[in-house]
Order: sequence, then C-alpha cells, then structure tokens
Amino acid sequence: MFHSPLPSLGMPPVTSGMLVVFALIFLALLMFVTEWLPPDMTALAVLVGLVVLQPFTGVPLEAALSGFASPAVLTILAMYALSEGVRKTGLVERLGAYLAKVTRGSERRLLGATVGTTGIAAGFINNTPVVAVFIPMIRGLADDAGVSPSKLLLPLSYAAMLGGTLTLVGTATNLLASDFAREIPGRGPIGMFEFTALGVIVLLVGGFYLLTVGRRLTPARVIPRADPADFDLDDHLRRLRVREESPLVGMPAEDAVAAFRAAEEFDVHLIHVTNEEEGTTLAATTDQMLVPGDTLVVRSTLQDVNRLAEAYDLQQLSREEVTALDLDRAGELLTAVVPQDSDFANRKLGSLRLQNVFDTTVLAVRREGESITRDLDDLVLGVGDTLLLQTTARNAEYFADEGHLLVTDVLRAPEAADGPPELSEKTPLALGILGGVLAVSALGLLPVVIAALGGVVLMVATGCLSTTEAYDAVSWNVVFLLAGILPLGVAMQATGGSALVADLLSDLAATLPPVAALAVVYLATAVAASIITPVAAVVLLAPIAIDTAAQVGADGFAFLLAVTFAASGAFLTPIGYQTNLMVYGPGGYKFTDYFRVGAPLQLLLAVVVPFGILFLFGV
Repeated sequence: MFHSPLPSLGMPPVTSGMLVVFALIFLALLMFVTEWLPPDMTALAVLVGLVVLQPFTGVPLEAALSGFASPAVLTILAMYALSEGVRKTGLVERLGAYLAKVTRGSERRLLGATVGTTGIAAGFINNTPVVAVFIPMIRGLADDAGVSPSKLLLPLSYAAMLGGTLTLVGTATNLLASDFAREIPGRGPIGMFEFTALGVIVLLVGGFYLLTVGRRLTPARVIPRADPADFDLDDHLRRLRVREESPLVGMPAEDAVAAFRAAEEFDVHLIHVTNEEEGTTLAATTDQMLVPGDTLVVRSTLQDVNRLAEAYDLQQLSREEVTALDLDRAGELLTAVVPQDSDFANRKLGSLRLQNVFDTTVLAVRREGESITRDLDDLVLGVGDTLLLQTTARNAEYFADEGHLLVTDVLRAPEAADGPPELSEKTPLALGILGGVLAVSALGLLPVVIAALGGVVLMVATGCLSTTEAYDAVSWNVVFLLAGILPLGVAMQATGGSALVADLLSDLAATLPPVAALAVVYLATAVAASIITPVAAVVLLAPIAIDTAAQVGADGFAFLLAVTFAASGAFLTPIGYQTNLMVYGPGGYKFTDYFRVGAPLQLLLAVVVPFGILFLFGV
C-alpha cells in the first residue's frame, strides 16, 4: 500500500479524510491510555470505525479485514504454539537447576545468568512466553540465593525485550515491521537474521547496562522468599478445633464457609478443613459434614478469631503454626497478577464472589511492595496487584485462560517440592521442529509464516502438542489487537495522513544529520510504545518513518529499523509491554521504577541504535 511520494511542493493540504483518521487515532490513543476498553476491543472498534467512515477513510471492507490474513498475525499465532511445545519439554526447569549450580548464590552471577539466558532464548522463542515460564524459575533461584526477586524480575523483562531484536521471530513487532518492509520500493520482507548483527550489539549494550548501572537503580522491594510470608500472613492464619458442643457439628463445610462470610461481626474466611479420615480439603470444595475434632484453618485477625471461637465453641490451637506445607496440602497455592485488560480490575474483591463461585480464597494482596490482609472484600483491585490465592488446579487454569489473572508462580513448601522434572521423550522432536522452522526460514526455502504454520502441524502430528494445547497457547487478545489496528496504517496511507506527518518530520530531519534524524524517529517510537503498546506504535509510525526517509532522500529500510528496534524496547512504563506487567506484581514494583531504570537505557539505545544502523546498513 506504500507509494513513494512525489517531490515535495510544500505542505500537502489537510483534507477531511485526514482529519477523520487523525480523530480516530486520537480516540484510539485515549482509549489505550485510559483502558476504557481492553486494547484488543479498542483495536476492533477502530476497525469498525474505519469501515463505517469509509467515504472519509478510504478503507473498504476487504482492506479492513486484511489484518486477519496478515502474514505477521499468522506467524505470531504459530510462534505461540511452537513456544508452548518447547516449554512442555521441561527444558526450562532443567535450565533453572543448572543455573542454580553455576551461580552458587551470587547475586551478580544470578543477574548475569538471567540476562544472558533470557536474552538469547527470547531471540528464538517469542519473548512473552519466555518471561511467563522464566518468572517462577528466577523467583526460585532468587529465594535460594537470598536475593530479592525484584532485583532480577525487571531485568528479566528488559532482557527479553532486548533479546527479541536478535531474529525476525523474536517479537510480534519484528514480524509486523517485515510486512511494512514489503512496501519499500525495491525490497521484500525482512530476512530471519537480517538485523541480527544490530540485535547482538543492542543485547550486549543493554545487558552491560543492566549488570552495572541498572543493577544499582533496580530496587529490592520484595523479600527473597517465595512463601506466604511474603504477604505478612503470620498473624492472620489461625488453626481452630471443632469441639463436641460446637454448633458447626453436622454442618457441611461449604455451609460453614457461607456462614462465616455472612457474619458481619467478624471478618473471617474459612480456608480448609482437616479430618482424620478425609485428610485436608479446601472448605469451599467439600460437602463433608464437620465433626468434633476437625481442624479448621481460617484467615482473620486475632481479635476476630477470639470472637469466632467464642460464638461457635471452637478451641484455638495457638501453638500450632500454619505453615506453607499446610496450605500446599489443601490445594493449589499460587500468586497471580491482575493484568491490564482483566475484568477483575477496578472491582471490589468481595463483588467477585471468588470463594462462593470459584472455590478460591484470597489470602492477601500485594500492592507496590505493601501487603494487604484486612478488609479484603472492600478492596478495589488495580492493574498490577498480586494476589495470593488458595484454589484448585482447575480454577487456576480457568483464571489464566479467561485472562482474569496472570498466574506467576505456584508456591510449594520445601518439603513438598520435587526436583526438576525429567525431560519429555518428545524433547528432541520439539527442538528439532523449532530448529527446522528457523533454518527453513533463514535459508529462504519457505516464507516464515508457512514454515511456522507447518511447524505447528508437525508439533501436533508428532504428539508434542495436542490441538487444544496449541489453541490455548495463543494469546488471542494479541492476535485481535494486531488484526484490528493494522488497517489504521492503510487509512493513513489512503488519506495522505502519513505523508503529511512525514512532511513535518522531514522538515525537522532536513535540518539534522541522518543519524540524528534516526534518533528522533527512535525516541518518538519508544515513547509511543511505552504508552500505547509496541504494536500500535509500529502501525502508526512505520509508514510515517518510511515516507520521511523518502522525502529526505534517505533509506526507508534504515528508518523502518529505527522504528522496529524502538518498539521492541518499551522500557518506560509497566503498561507498555506485557512482560513489564507480568513482573510488576511479583517484583513489588512501583510505576516510577520502570522510568527510573528504563529511561537511561532508552536514552543509551537512542544513541547506539542509530549509529549501529548507520554503520551496518547505511542511511
């Protein structure tokens, strides 16, 4: 859809079509920032608006829906499934055990291992799944070493973004940029390893920063233990025994749960019941009758427990501490983050009725390094909050599948922890298939989208993945975000909007050396990516960068690379990129921590990337 502009005869006139498209872009940005709708729904709203206003936008139905058939979108979909096939092999857990031996409890070595392994892995496997599977591994290593996980999790996210610049399949934005490269006269899509040399420089420079200056700037906000103690629960978990005369005798455990929750005179949550014959079960999931001698574990304050014990004739077992092993035996004990597009965000915790509907008890909430254990029903959840949950494996999977919560860690008591799992017998097949996809794409034997889709078919055909697992591995919100936002680029081109903005940028670029013009494009994209997501930033700025290069007589590919690398580094906010949000809660970070650590890195790369493009590709 790209057309080289005619020689400039002055600023092109502003048309009604441009104004309509700019208004749609402004509304989209506003919705992205305010989160009035989830980002993927905002993208679909933009798509609908472009078609409804076709006389102004110049986007017919076929062009509006073309994003769903985009090679970039289909490749990203396939890479999610391929990454899941590799994850299932158990290699990540094995890697964690190996790193524990190598780092030997040293924070500096552990940070180096985190940055190095994550950066390299993210170059070949989509970086979002890499961070998802690395979070529990890194937290475990930090706990064993006595290091605050906060010192490692933010570098984990940044290293994944840096590593995503190594190959074409490292990030969704790389694949999207490859589509725009087709529109540059005289060239085709970006090759698998075409910008790898620059990506290596970026990873080395960024890694050095994270190991030196970044290490000093990254705060230690979370105590180094993957244990309920992180949430200051010591004084809020109590054990009680049912006496012979207790009114609870003969009552189903689930009714006791409801009775405790309905009582207004005290704030008590019944978590699990231990019976000599039945063992330990989650109270909300069992209909067994309570009998004398049953032991109850509740979450409450000492004052409320005293009132509860008196009201229901219960014996307090004050000397019997509730440990992580006790909680672990009763069901899944896990931490989960409220993501940006969650239906749980901005709602009172009590209104979600998690215990009644989902057999799930929220033990505590961690927000900006502070643990909240009281009056949880009245707490309004915010994006980035970390919840400590006692639930079932099935419900944990449901929360993750529905996008309500990002499960970041399944906590295990030391006594219950197993060693790293054995490698799957499918490991050679999964790695061979992934390697084959990369090799076939790199040699140009097949387009990357066909190679990736073929790899998914082989994963399923060989039993490395089931069909259900392949579909479940895909982040469909990302797919719809991509497909919905892509037509904006078409509208910018069709109405001349990109040429208008390019004229403004070219006037500025004409007064600057080429490398400085690249730096301006880089910084503009980086700031936009940290606010409105990297995908939206590429869609909006890639055509503008290409037009700007054409108008100043520069290489359009060089300016496209500046946009691509800038979009891969949304370091400034937790909402800019999903990996930043994934570590936000587990790391106990504040919003400002990202700017504190990310801004110097962003400025450093704003110098390194333009000069790297100048020397490696020319301008």
